[in-house]
Amino acid sequence: MTAATNLPNEAAAELERLAAEIAHHNRLYHTDDAPEISDADYDALVRRNNAIEAAFPHLVRADSPNAQVGAAPATHLTKVAHARPMMSLENGFADEDATEFVARVRRFLSLGEDVPVALTAEPKIDGLSCSLRYERGVLVRALTRGDGQIGEDVTANVRTIGDIPERLHGEAPAAFEIRGEVYMAKADFTALNARLLAEAEAAGDASKARQFANPRNAAAGSLRQKDAAVTASRPLRFLAHGWGETSDIPGETQYGVMRAIAAWGLPVSDMLVRVDGMAEALAHYRTIEAERADLPFDIDGVVYKVDRLDWQARLGAVAKAPRWALAHKFPAERAQTTLERIDIQVGRTGKLTPVARLTPVTVGGVVVTNATLHNEHEIARLNVWPGDRVILQRAGDVIPQIVESLSRDESRGAWPFPTVCPECQSEAVREEGEVDVRCTGGLICPAQRIERLRHFVSRGALDIEGLGLKQIEDFFHDGLIHSPADIFRLTEEQLLVRKKDGRVWAANLLAAIEDKRSPDPARFLFGLGIRHVGSVTARDLVKAFGTVERVADVATRAADDAEARAELIAIEGIGPVVAEALVDFFAEEHNREAWADLLSEVSPAPYVSNIRESRVSGKTLVFTGSLETISRDEAKAQAEALGARVSGSVSAKTDLVIAGPGAGSKLKKAAELGVSVIDEAAWSEIVASAK
Repeated sequence: MTAATNLPNEAAAELERLAAEIAHHNRLYHTDDAPEISDADYDALVRRNNAIEAAFPHLVRADSPNAQVGAAPATHLTKVAHARPMMSLENGFADEDATEFVARVRRFLSLGEDVPVALTAEPKIDGLSCSLRYERGVLVRALTRGDGQIGEDVTANVRTIGDIPERLHGEAPAAFEIRGEVYMAKADFTALNARLLAEAEAAGDASKARQFANPRNAAAGSLRQKDAAVTASRPLRFLAHGWGETSDIPGETQYGVMRAIAAWGLPVSDMLVRVDGMAEALAHYRTIEAERADLPFDIDGVVYKVDRLDWQARLGAVAKAPRWALAHKFPAERAQTTLERIDIQVGRTGKLTPVARLTPVTVGGVVVTNATLHNEHEIARLNVWPGDRVILQRAGDVIPQIVESLSRDESRGAWPFPTVCPECQSEAVREEGEVDVRCTGGLICPAQRIERLRHFVSRGALDIEGLGLKQIEDFFHDGLIHSPADIFRLTEEQLLVRKKDGRVWAANLLAAIEDKRSPDPARFLFGLGIRHVGSVTARDLVKAFGTVERVADVATRAADDAEARAELIAIEGIGPVVAEALVDFFAEEHNREAWADLLSEVSPAPYVSNIRESRVSGKTLVFTGSLETISRDEAKAQAEALGARVSGSVSAKTDLVIAGPGAGSKLKKAAELGVSVIDEAAWSEIVASAK
């Protein structure tokens, strides 16, 4: 965590910027197959986001990168829900990260240092994730990862890949999903680009040749074709690394099941090994790193997985990644280029964010043209000016991507940061205690209004498909929408005149809008853009109050009602800063008018809990003493899955104490307060009996 994010206000603004930037790059990478930044740059953005979320957990947003996997599937392919989500992996960038991964596994499973933790280790191939479903040994469906929950049906295209058999060899479970990466070898990638250029030259227009930036883009673009014949003409390969839904598992270890998959005829990395402990895992990492340049395909790290499947089941997952796996990435790469200009972007909260526009430079096969400069202080620290030669770093502990100016001159002073908003010419000021400069124009600033509308329809909020930034800008400037409610008043007549032969487009967009008239309450609340109200905060609020109307009522009364304000602050995860932001939002007359107007068009659903029904749902629990069969982390995860809240101290609000050997002061306090106490065996019975 850097000093640049010491304050909650600044942290919230930084999380807002990172969420938008990461979502943008997710779309470019997963949906458009046209990334602007390298994988390592992307990893650096995510690491920065994670560091801020860890320091300010109450500011975690609904569109947090940790709640997202991939990006929305492309529109031209049929969408199909995964039987089991296709999760991403937690990343590590140093040996210490890998060592800590195993230490966390030990802590979660309550394993002693003398208990060996076997792992599998294999190269992390840079391709397009794909899930192959076999029923009775026959390939019946192939899906891309998509957003992790819903993928694209690419069955016809996958059938053209020689590595993927139509029928498995030998005996296989009745249903088995094999997951892996579709990729293109380096040599095949070079040959494909040469062929595409030759074909364009033969047609008389070399300027229209489709040249892929790297093998990953080539593989993704080739697999997701409308015409399977195009896919068949591309040299695609497949490498299996795991599995999804299955009627039976042919083994008790990760390594054993992967060997079974290989026996069925699917390619598995010949560098997949089983290792005993992190020392052997790191040695294999060094071996793969040394051979990286000579491998026939691109890789960006090594994946470690806990070998025992029963341990994997106990470890489970957090957010979008399993606890039992880690991607150990390779070190950063750097490059030099020229900073051509510094543009100022205005966000939905009025924050002025400087963006470096760079002379395009290829770093690790990816063309980089933009870099964030964060704020005025960062520009001054780096002492960068347009025209400077700068060093870009592909990965690192923190942003920015620009790590040094080679043209630095202390005598020239800092680049003059704007004192007026570039969009509306209102004064731009820095509030006391903040780092960011913000436009004071509020709703008269078109950038803020556009950004608020874009945020409302964004993936983490209402997620209205087909209504992106370009459409929002066009509709806004043409006077069709000025508030979120206007989106739901768009008509077919208004849309048809905007696009030639646009009847299908208009129908699809209106259908997507109509589909969001009963939105998820937390997404709806987050979409309003209330400062400091992120994903977890929005869900905490609707969970506590049941409906968004009730949230608004309490927040409105809290302006001059101490009991209502106390009711807000008493919710776990909602502190004075969030409460004040809610009060300020609903105290503004124009916000209340926009709120009422919006609710005249939409009806957010009441909060529905997905937790398992149990004897402890809604109760506050305390674990104390030593747990002998599970770790404290695992017990807490079990309790939360049953709808209980876990507290670290016993009070009059405590409903149940689970005490193990060695319980001391907490057990004594429970007896004094008359709180029920059970042992670990009784807790296991509660977990087992939950529905």
